Amino acid sequence: MISEYFMAKHVDAAGMDMLWQQGWRHFGVYFFRYSMMDHEGTACRVIPLRVELSKFALSRSQARVLRKNRDLQVVIRPASIDETKHSLFYRHRERFKENIPDSLSDFMSSKPDSVPCRNEEICVYRGDTLLAASFLDIGETATSAVYAAFEPAEHKRSLGVLTMLLAIEYSRSRGSRYYYPGYAYREPSFYDYKKRFAGLEFLEWASGWHKYELAV
Repeated sequence: MISEYFMAKHVDAAGMDMLWQQGWRHFGVYFFRYSMMDHEGTACRVIPLRVELSKFALSRSQARVLRKNRDLQVVIRPASIDETKHSLFYRHRERFKENIPDSLSDFMSSKPDSVPCRNEEICVYRGDTLLAASFLDIGETATSAVYAAFEPAEHKRSLGVLTMLLAIEYSRSRGSRYYYPGYAYREPSFYDYKKRFAGLEFLEWASGWHKYELAV
């Protein structure tokens, strides 16, 4: 079983690529990787995921998500934390039944745009109202999602999927090779939406990265 961590205030872009490839993630300056997690009383096997961007193609349902949200505005800029994002986070966390986070500070450093690495926020607005905010680390040849919060009252918009699609689009525009959406479990869970992307690969801790076979 893998359960490791370390602290780092700065990692360069190439170093982040290497860490993601080895299954590491981070919240702020706390880096971690683990192969098992208790979820609702069940021991679940953790699988890091990544999308090989050259092989990504929209599914019909993902195309519908984009069409459904054409009325929204997207802003991509260096990450920052303010009261509007804190308020969105507190509404968003009501979705969780266990492992409920305290604040955005659990995930982002006090300098979220640069510590421990470059980070961009992808914000989705309806007029002046923030509906979703996701935070994307920028490496040399890859990007990695840190955290995303969205408005629970707008669940029919599938904003979690939308922010992933926007992150993929932005990563491809930068010429990145991989997009890392984070961990999921081999067992069914609320993370399963991360498993429904073409070009998906998963890390088998003992043998490296493998193609993930999408369910038909």
